[in-house]
Amino acid sequence: MPEPVPNFSNSVKLKYVKLGYQYLVNNFLTFLIVPIMAALIIQVLKLGPEEILSIWNSLHFDLLQILCSSFLIIFIATVYFMSKPRSIYLVDYSCYKAPVTCRVPFSTFMEHSRLILKDNPKSVEFQMRILERSGLGEETCLPPAIHYIPPTPTMETARNEAEVVIFSAIDDLMQKTGLKPKDIDILIVNCSLFSPTPSLSAMVVNKYKLRSNIKSYNLSGMGCSAGLISIDLARDLLQVVPNSCALVVSTEIITPNYYQGSERAMLLPNCLFRMGGAAILLSNKRKDSRRAKYRLMHVVRTHKGADDKAFKCVFQQEDPQGKVGINLSKDLMVIAGEALKSNITTIGPLVLPASEQLLFLFTLIGRKIFNPKWKAYIPDFKQAFEHFCIHAGGRAVIDELQKNLQLSAEHVEASRMTLHKFGNTSSSSLWYEMSYIEAKGRMKKGDRIWQIAFGSGFKCNSAVWKCNRTIKIPTDGPWDDCIDRYPVFIPEIVKL
Repeated sequence: MPEPVPNFSNSVKLKYVKLGYQYLVNNFLTFLIVPIMAALIIQVLKLGPEEILSIWNSLHFDLLQILCSSFLIIFIATVYFMSKPRSIYLVDYSCYKAPVTCRVPFSTFMEHSRLILKDNPKSVEFQMRILERSGLGEETCLPPAIHYIPPTPTMETARNEAEVVIFSAIDDLMQKTGLKPKDIDILIVNCSLFSPTPSLSAMVVNKYKLRSNIKSYNLSGMGCSAGLISIDLARDLLQVVPNSCALVVSTEIITPNYYQGSERAMLLPNCLFRMGGAAILLSNKRKDSRRAKYRLMHVVRTHKGADDKAFKCVFQQEDPQGKVGINLSKDLMVIAGEALKSNITTIGPLVLPASEQLLFLFTLIGRKIFNPKWKAYIPDFKQAFEHFCIHAGGRAVIDELQKNLQLSAEHVEASRMTLHKFGNTSSSSLWYEMSYIEAKGRMKKGDRIWQIAFGSGFKCNSAVWKCNRTIKIPTDGPWDDCIDRYPVFIPEIVKL
């Protein structure tokens, strides 16, 4: 017998019930105020002109009352506007695009691995299995020093990489925005693993001859979430420094951190991390509100460093042969999940509509009072955001967040395609993802964007942006020569 056709009527009815519930709760105040206003207007219309005039004449105002009331209104308005946080605008940003000479196809990467690790075939095989399942494509890039056999990670080559990536991104941003060095009031540079003396921020000051009274900061050791930490620091500074611009540079320098040992947990970053960087211009000036692309709504930071496992899950250390590398723990995804839960708990009330907050609250109360085995309600963040920029740390990270947040393939498309085209560019990956959405012509005025990043320590940070104007498809940028090819199909395993 043929299988019976499933009855979809119940699920369709449930869908419309949920939509009706969301519409009712989210517009509750409108439904309450409109009937009251309508009733008042009807009552006023029923009164004749003489009755309305007599009511007006019955009201007695003296000069003192009018002056006191006016002063009170002005005082309250002044306090409100003085205490209101300044709006922070993202004027524009630029992502570094490496030259084709830096590309590392799978065949090149594996050939170099076999030559460098010729005495350890098991480590070569391990890297091949990781690369096959990584989600990376054939066009990711590594700095020139890593192309040598063996690699030559010197201080000079590391500085050269930093100068090329950072200066290229800043030059492009200045050309886009018309920014002049004298206009920069605040400079923040974040690079986790390369922290030379003088600092990278001093290197930028020297290159562009920035003002002597500039407020400059150099953040290191904060992992892939450092980009949003820099945004948070810039926001705090712009709240207390009026009429100012902040330049934020996010990057990771690969040259001195390419692991040349054979420990599997420390070989993993070699397969995933690639060169990249971004320069972001923030402003609190009112004149920038019209030309700015986005407005910063919220930044939420979660730090799990008090837990020993979380603290050590991404750890820079020496292997038994004394070679330095980054050890990625097997518990990384579990710890990232716990950090995400904490972050969601904080950001949820700030962004979710009332309907989702009530459902979450009712489920929480039900689990506490009636049945602890009730399934926890996962809020529908698709009600709060149109776009999601999930840190392209690896395929497993994107898969896990897509599953936990119940996102569609289109919601995580920007993250997957960024990982495929550029690899894990650390803290700058979020900006390549934002650029992908713009290049696809999907960013409209009023759209809300959720950036989520994870970093060593262990940290989970979120930033919420609101699109200030409909973004025209850019004619330049990191995707300009390939956006028509994307999205591409990424198989579970690419046989090498």
